[in-house]
Amino acid sequence: MQGYIHSTESFGSVDGPGVRFVIFVSGCPMRCQFCHNPDTWNMTDGELRSTDELIRSALRYRSYWKDGGGITVSGGEPLMQIDFLTELFRKAKEQGIHTTIDTSGALFTREEPFFGKFNELMKYTDLLLVDIKHIDDEQHRILTGRSNKNILDMAEYLSEIGKPVWIRHVLVPERNDTDEYLEKLYNFIKTLNNVQKVEVLPYHTLGEYKWKELGYDYPLAGIEPPTEERIRNANEILHTDKGTDSSR
Repeated sequence: MQGYIHSTESFGSVDGPGVRFVIFVSGCPMRCQFCHNPDTWNMTDGELRSTDELIRSALRYRSYWKDGGGITVSGGEPLMQIDFLTELFRKAKEQGIHTTIDTSGALFTREEPFFGKFNELMKYTDLLLVDIKHIDDEQHRILTGRSNKNILDMAEYLSEIGKPVWIRHVLVPERNDTDEYLEKLYNFIKTLNNVQKVEVLPYHTLGEYKWKELGYDYPLAGIEPPTEERIRNANEILHTDKGTDSSR
């Protein structure tokens, strides 16, 4: 099976535990105002590559993974190519490779046929990095172009089945960095019993030039990255030094 691939990274260190082979797929249903990879939005802009080819490429770097590394599929949105992803991860598990998905959850639904496919994928998935862009649905629509209701439902479902997750939150000034929103997000995370880690990812402008090259207006023009004080505040409110286990 082949999938549309934007690029790969051989020694990823911020996309899951340990050193990881990161596969960035093409295609994304969201239009996040802070997106630093707008060149991944259109699926067919990617290069078709087979699951076997990608597994072979990843295994070249296995000696660097030690006990904690593996493969992470990011994007774009990996769940747009769920059949491809399932075959890739099934073959990865046959090789004993740790598997991680970095997802917005924007496509999640408990309706068929997606739900059945998602559950099949979960058989071969060790960890999900779940990006919650905004806890408020209306503001989430403004920030990303889509509702967050099914995203939060996915987080709740992963908690129901006990699938390990890391919650990630891009901190964007003038969008989602108020104490009110951060406290609501924390209160939601507290309801989950499978969160191993919470990460605050400060908004940056490194992808702004891509918007201009693609002929898009950059919606956050003039908004600076968050200050160290606001980053520290977000980390404190979200208790990023802990998971959501019974000691929290």
